[in-house]
Amino acid sequence: MNSKIRIILGIFIIFIAMISSYSISYATDTANLLETDTTTELLEIKESTKSKLDTYIEQYGSVPYGIVAYALNGLRIVSIPTCFLGIAWGAIKQYVTGIRRADVRDRGFYLIIIFVTILLIFQVLPLIFAIIVRGWRG
Repeated sequence: MNSKIRIILGIFIIFIAMISSYSISYATDTANLLETDTTTELLEIKESTKSKLDTYIEQYGSVPYGIVAYALNGLRIVSIPTCFLGIAWGAIKQYVTGIRRADVRDRGFYLIIIFVTILLIFQVLPLIFAIIVRGWRG
């Protein structure tokens, strides 16, 4: 039970670190943009995001479905590097630090299984959403 809590806590900490690093880099990029020709670049980013969101809204036929599809696509893209880092972390625990201790090797194996499962879920979830909303809804 204790190791499961540690694994879940580790995944949560990695997720929070990724979000905070993205927001820090985004804030840094925004500060740099404000120094040099901010209005045009920010407007271009805003317009490209709005056009992507409008495309999803048009494809799915309603605003809520379009927003959910846009968010699921964002999660799909972010989950790839996150899960590859988690798989690498589990492989290091399993094959490098787990050479002498079986419990560490097992934790590494479980981390690999968890991150592969999360990767599969986030890659398949937008497809399932599209099939249900566009296929069965009409």
